[in-house]
Amino acid sequence: MRAFTYERAKDPVEAARIVASRPGAKFIAGGTNLLDLMKIEVETPTHLVDVQDLKLDRIEKTRDGGLRIGALVTNTDLAADDRVRRDYGVLTRAIVAGASGQLRNKASTAGNLLQRTRCPYFYDTNMACNKRKPGSGCAAIGGYSRQLGVIGVSNDCIATFPGDMAVAMRVLDAVVETVDASGQRRSIAIADFHRLWGDRPDQDTVLRPGELITAVTLPRPIGGRHFYEKVRDRASYAYALVSVAAVIQRDGTGRVAFGGVAPRPWRVEAADALLPQGAAAVTARAFQGATPTKDNAFKLPLATRALASVLAQAADQNRA
Repeated sequence: MRAFTYERAKDPVEAARIVASRPGAKFIAGGTNLLDLMKIEVETPTHLVDVQDLKLDRIEKTRDGGLRIGALVTNTDLAADDRVRRDYGVLTRAIVAGASGQLRNKASTAGNLLQRTRCPYFYDTNMACNKRKPGSGCAAIGGYSRQLGVIGVSNDCIATFPGDMAVAMRVLDAVVETVDASGQRRSIAIADFHRLWGDRPDQDTVLRPGELITAVTLPRPIGGRHFYEKVRDRASYAYALVSVAAVIQRDGTGRVAFGGVAPRPWRVEAADALLPQGAAAVTARAFQGATPTKDNAFKLPLATRALASVLAQAADQNRA
């Protein structure tokens, strides 16, 4: 790990100002992803700005009946909140499906949204990686790609977004709130927050330099039955090969998003309308234009089977 300097910010605007004004500066909260990357010199910040004292760790009701989740709310506290468990069950299920209890105790809401890909070529500094070093190439293309993306990828990168929580938030139409160095605030729909790689796979999100996440807002509850189906190589502490977050209403309509397949949580609203027709119809539309490799083409039928399992569970519950 390379030498770096460190300070604690006193308020969100100050934190944003420091990071925006110092090249190589980064925010740190729980550090569950950043510190790992610093140890292997994938990330090499020169200055860390600790935001843990900013009092962004509360979950509050909004005036329209939704919830505002502070950026520093831990994954454990978010998943265990009674309101989240009752009204946003897909979110609790997705969080509990990720990582371990120890990591969830430290991982923050904002940090979870900002975690970087687990592509093995990104982690191996001896391999070419456009996410690590723009213009260096992508060793994953033509390499071992079983865990990597099948849709939304590019000629420069086929990595996936690895998280679970954001897939549930995509189904719920969450909104990310931020503040910048000038104190200007903005709201970013979760659908627009993570970028497709294009020719700049080093840029994971639409955040501007120094822009700090302060909260994530959930709209009022949408009802229905909530599911999170995660298919992985082992039963725990593994990233999704394919995951399905779904909210299914009694009449068979609903919403669905997929994880483990793309640079961001993958939801195609036009596919939602096909839920009453079954899993195959939904995934045919959601993955239209997919470009899998020979190693990961299995993800497409796997997504169909995972969604079929969810729809079967929903039907069983409706009959009960």
